[in-house]
Amino acid sequence: MTSAGISHEAAVAPAVPDPSAAVLYVCADRGMVMPGLAVERAEEEGRTFARERHLAITEVVTDEYGEPDPCRREGWQRVRMLAATGAVAVVLVRWPASIAPEGAHEYRHRETRWLQEHGALVRYTWAPLAARGGETR
Repeated sequence: MTSAGISHEAAVAPAVPDPSAAVLYVCADRGMVMPGLAVERAEEEGRTFARERHLAITEVVTDEYGEPDPCRREGWQRVRMLAATGAVAVVLVRWPASIAPEGAHEYRHRETRWLQEHGALVRYTWAPLAARGGETR
C-alpha cells in the first residue's frame, strides 16, 4: 500500500504500448450519392498503410464528419482513451481534416500534441501524405 492507501498494483503507470498497436480513426463525410464510399476508402487506405508498415490495427473507430472540435465527437473520445491508457502507440487517420477541418486547425494541433504527450503518434494514410512518411509535422 502507498501512503495514499492505494495498492502498488493500482499506483503503477499504464504499460508502454506495443509500438505496432494502432487505432484506425475514420471521420468522413457521408455523401448523398454513395454515402459509404468515403468511409470504405478511408478504411481500405488505413488497412493498406498498416499492413505495409507492420502495424496491427486493434480497433476501428468512426465518427460522422461535421463537428470541428474532435473532443466533442464520441469516436475521438475513444481514440484519446486508447492513447491515455497505453492501448495504442499509433493513431491512423486518412488526412489532417479527419481530426479537424483546416478552418479549425488549432484543434488538430491541440489533439496531435495531446496524443504525442500520451505516447501516440498520428500517421496519415492518404497516399500523397503516406508517401512522405505519413507523420504529423
